Order: sequence, then C-alpha cells, then structure tokens
Amino acid sequence: MTAPVRVRPAVPADAVTVGAVFLACWHRSYANLLPAAVRARYDEAGAVALWRRVLAAAPDGVLVADVAGHGVRGVVRFGADPDEPRRGHVFSLYVHSEAQGLGLGRTLLHDAAGKLRAAGHATATLWVFAANDAARAFYAAQGWTPDGGTRVEEAYGEPEVRLRRSLAEVTSG
Repeated sequence: MTAPVRVRPAVPADAVTVGAVFLACWHRSYANLLPAAVRARYDEAGAVALWRRVLAAAPDGVLVADVAGHGVRGVVRFGADPDEPRRGHVFSLYVHSEAQGLGLGRTLLHDAAGKLRAAGHATATLWVFAANDAARAFYAAQGWTPDGGTRVEEAYGEPEVRLRRSLAEVTSG
C-alpha cells in the first residue's frame, strides 16, 4: 500500500471504518496481550457503537489516516488528560494490521501531539499495556518515556504503564 495518505479530522460517518480499524487491532494486535474473554467483548456492532459514541462526544479530538483507495486505516483520539487537565493525553492510537509499518501511526501521533501543543499543553501522556513490547518500542522511538505511572484497569485486567513526552519540540499538527 503506497497510496497517498490524508490525515483529517474524523466525522460521524467514519464510525464504521474506524470501528473496523479498532476491531482489527483489538483482535489481532492484542491476541497475545489480552485474554480471549476480554477481546470477545467487541464485535463489529459493538466497535461501531463505541466509535459512534466517541465521535459524538469528542469530534475535535479524533484524527483519521485516510489512505487513497483503501479508506480509513488509522485513528488517534486525544484531548486533555483526565487526571491532570493541564496535560494533553492520547487516549488511543490504532492502525489496521494490514497498514502497520507504513508510518500511519507515527503521522497520526505527531499530528495529535501538534494539536495538543497548539491547545496549550506542554506535555502529554498515554497508557500502554506493559507487555506490549512492539507498541512500547514504537512510542519510545517517538520520544515517549515511562514516567513511573502504572495501573490495572478492571475492564482489561492487564498492567499498563504511563508514558509521557514534552511537546516543546512538536510542530503544529
């Protein structure tokens, strides 16, 4: 897939394609990270319903990577950190398994960081599963480092680590 990519704000009509990206990641990328019972919580209808709610609640905080001829292949959701609103936060970043390795995640994360900086945030955080070595390496390559925060959300039952980065050097997204 070497088609042109356009990063754009998500719109409500993207819920179906964003749901498909989410579901592909949820079932493939997390296959060895989350128990099958947790992954089984989302099917196609559930994923679309989830993203309809997200897009309705925070339309300005979701960007998609739209690949010419292939449609939406990546999504990032961001906004103020719920634990410390002065910080920015990346709530989720998903790239369809068929499009991983093409730079979509890097582009989406950079653009989200730029938007967070433009909104006045000096730093940003995100949570990643502790056992997700591939994601942790990806985020480290983008300047995100562990800040000592850990959690285990009841819904997932798996340890997570909080990553943080300064947004001072990020250009506008």
